This record gives sequence, C-alpha cells and structure tokens, in this order.
Amino acid sequence: MTRGRFIALEGGEGTGKSTQAQLLAEALERRGLTVEVTREPGGTPGAEAIRSLLLHPPGEGWGAEAEALLFAAARADHVARRIRPALKAGRWIVCDRFVDSSRAYQGKAGGLGEQAIVALHQIGSHGLRPDLTLLIEVDEQTALHRIAARDGGGADAIGGRDPAYHRKVAQAFRSFAEADPAGFALIDGSGDPAQVHQRILRAIERLIS
Repeated sequence: MTRGRFIALEGGEGTGKSTQAQLLAEALERRGLTVEVTREPGGTPGAEAIRSLLLHPPGEGWGAEAEALLFAAARADHVARRIRPALKAGRWIVCDRFVDSSRAYQGKAGGLGEQAIVALHQIGSHGLRPDLTLLIEVDEQTALHRIAARDGGGADAIGGRDPAYHRKVAQAFRSFAEADPAGFALIDGSGDPAQVHQRILRAIERLIS
C-alpha cells in the first residue's frame, strides 16, 4: 500500500490555518483521496486533554520548560496513535500546526532554544516531519483584526500573549521557511479564504502529480 502524505499548516495567530485545513481536506477528498484533518495540540483523547491544560492552565500557569514538555507529550501521543497509523494505511493527514509551532513559540519566542525543542521531538516522535509545511503569512494588523473577531477578547493562554511575543513567532516561522525551501511553501494569507485556498492548491500540486 502506498504511504499517505502528511501536510502541516503553520503560522501565527489569526492567519486562517484552521479554515484552510478544512478547505484543503475537502479539495483532496474530491480528488479521491482519504483525508484526516487533525490539530496540535490535540488529535487524540490524550493529546486533547493536554491541550486543555496548555490553553487554560491551572493556577499560575506553566513555565517555559513545562509548557514545552507538555506540547512534546501531546505530539508524541498524536504521532503514535493517529498520524503514523493513518499514513501507513495510505490516508492523507492535514494537520493544523505541528512541531514547527513548538520551534517558533517555545523555542524562539519562549527562549528555550530550537535545539531543545528538536531534541524533545526526536525523543517523543522520532523526528517525524511533514511532507510539506504550508506557512500562511498575514501582516500584523490583519492578524490582530482576525484575532479580535475570533476571540472577542477571550484569548487563550498562548494566543493572548503580547504583540512582541507574536512578532518573534512570525519571524521564527519565516526563518524556518527560508532555511528549508524544499520543506516549506510560503502562502500569502491575505484576501478572502477562497483566494488563499487557490494559492495552497498550487503549492501542493507537486505532492499530487
């Protein structure tokens, strides 16, 4: 059986990843592919439980090290119980965030360093990488407008961090894409969802043809 393909969508807050993940899955299914849409943190019962702890932490919240370990634990369960079995069975995975989010948020913006995140990923998920990572980018004002419309002032523990933190996240994502042009496709996230979707379809054509 042919192995499935693994596509991750990355980007900062308000870039439209969740919307585009669903649109992409529907487009792939119309081509006769079997597709699973999932997300990080989450995607399995155990990882979803960790998601709740991360986004709505108890007490004073998590320190940087504990946060990174929780993300790595959620990802390890997700990879072992859902992603690898689906790929082995020939299904395609479309994932809203993967390890590059940890590299950007906890590694770069959070100050832990990329090496620590990569080491945790190697231990927990044996270094699994997507076949292609779609990095959706929008300007800062567009992102802030979308976040306000989405959250209505009720942002989670990570999304609600200050603009300087999210600026570092965006810069980190761009640096990853520039360092690995074969593994990343930069997607202009401006305009309406249909326009962005068409850009994504052009970017993934190499995986399908």
